[in-house]
This record gives sequence, C-alpha cells and structure tokens, in this order.
Amino acid sequence: MLHTKASNDMKNILTFIIPVRHPDNVNDWSQLKRKLNETVRSILNQDRDGWKAIFVANHSAELPDLPKGFEVKRVDFPPNQLYKEGNGKKELFYEALRFDKGRRILAGMLSAGEMGHVMIVDDDDFINHRLTSFVGSNRDANGWYIRDGYVWSDGGHLLYRFSDFSRLCGTSHIIRADLYKLPTSFEAADDVYIRRVLGSHIFLHDDLDASGTPLEPLPFIGAVYRIGHAEATTQTNNIFKQFFLHKYLLKKPWELCRRISKLRIKTQEIEREFFGF
Repeated sequence: MLHTKASNDMKNILTFIIPVRHPDNVNDWSQLKRKLNETVRSILNQDRDGWKAIFVANHSAELPDLPKGFEVKRVDFPPNQLYKEGNGKKELFYEALRFDKGRRILAGMLSAGEMGHVMIVDDDDFINHRLTSFVGSNRDANGWYIRDGYVWSDGGHLLYRFSDFSRLCGTSHIIRADLYKLPTSFEAADDVYIRRVLGSHIFLHDDLDASGTPLEPLPFIGAVYRIGHAEATTQTNNIFKQFFLHKYLLKKPWELCRRISKLRIKTQEIEREFFGF
C-alpha cells in the first residue's frame, strides 16, 4: 500500500535525513534530480505512517517537487573542493567527504524537532518499505545496522546480495536519536564529531558497541546501494567489476560459485519492496 503522507501524531517513529551535495559538486543536476525523485518514491512507499524525511540542500539547489511528509532544510555551506575521488590523497578525500556530509546531516537533525529513530539515506539509494513498521514495533531498541543489502548497477536487471552492507554503504543504520548525543547548536559541534559520528557509516557500529549501546542486525534486507552512475560520489563501476572481475577468483572456483549465488533478478516483487514502483 502506498502512503503519501506522514501523520503528525506519529512523527517520532523514524526520521530520514537525506544530505544533498552542493550544486558545484554535481556534473549533471538534471540527472541528480531524477535520482532524488527515485529515492523520494522509495521513501514514500513506507508501509505505515509515522515517518518524515528531511532533505538538506543549499539554497541554490533546485529540488524536485516533494510530496507531503518531506521537508527541506536549506543551508549555505560552500562546495567540497575534494568531492571527486582522486583529487589528492585518498584519506584527504574521505575526510573532506565526511565533513561535508556530516555538517549537512547535523543541520538536518537539529532542524527535525522530536525524533524517535534516525536513518541517514544517501541521495541515490533505496530503502525497504517495511522499515517504519518494524521500527514502530521496536521503539525502545538502540537501533539496527543493515547486515544484508542489495548492490545494484544503475539501470541494470540484476542485484547482488551483499552480507557486510553496513561497511559498504552509507544508507545502512537506524539509530535511536538520543544515542547521537547531538550538540545544542551547530556551532557547538566539533569537527571530529561531525566527521566520525555523522559523516561516516564505518565507525558507528564499533563506537556504539564500545559505549554499551550496541546495534542489532536488521532481520531482513534493508536497502539498495546504487552504483555505476556518473553522479556517484565514489566511482564504483558496476556489480560485475566490483565482485567478479578479479584474477584470484580463477584460482578459487568455490568463491566464484558463492558469489554467483548472491545474484538476484530485479523482479516486480523487489521493485515493490524497495523502488516504490
């Protein structure tokens, strides 16, 4: 069932924060808008009310028309000068990416008001339509990491089921809002917090374990990571180059067979579950 709005009386179940890059960091804005529309459709497909979604975008960024349930937080952040992988040392690229993404997420979260759980959604990914109903049935939980997710080459007919998804994709954690320990204002946040806690998905699991508030694995496939398009922040080509075109697989046929078994056809059922078609 397609829901077109998030009800006000249940607004604190699940908040989606979608950071949008600076227009100067995008080669083709019309293509980015198309992907934003597709991500909107995926979020809009949640199987119950109780969610809201916040886009965080510069004032100069032209967004698609957004349906009810979506809000926009406008910011004036400058462009990321290292937005393309390869513009300098790799670690500097990642640090710049984390800072730019993290400050957008912080601005969105501080503007959100009351939140139950929070999920960061990259602007070109897709999510399972059951997330809000699942979180609504487990409101006191610390949260979840997506252990199993799909990797999809943009426009392709196959998906790859990846079993360490939260280490691969930024659209991979649902966390109770209080565990973020948000600062009282944007100015009160230090750079390390912005980069490590908000700007990156790779530290969250271990950091919450260490703090005594561990996440659980989401008990179903939670999201689709879209790769292989011109506006992707990290230039991963497609699922075959990512998972199959490796010489060492020729010496490990059992591993090749295992990987082949992870391929899935993009059926209508999967489209309904993630893409909102």
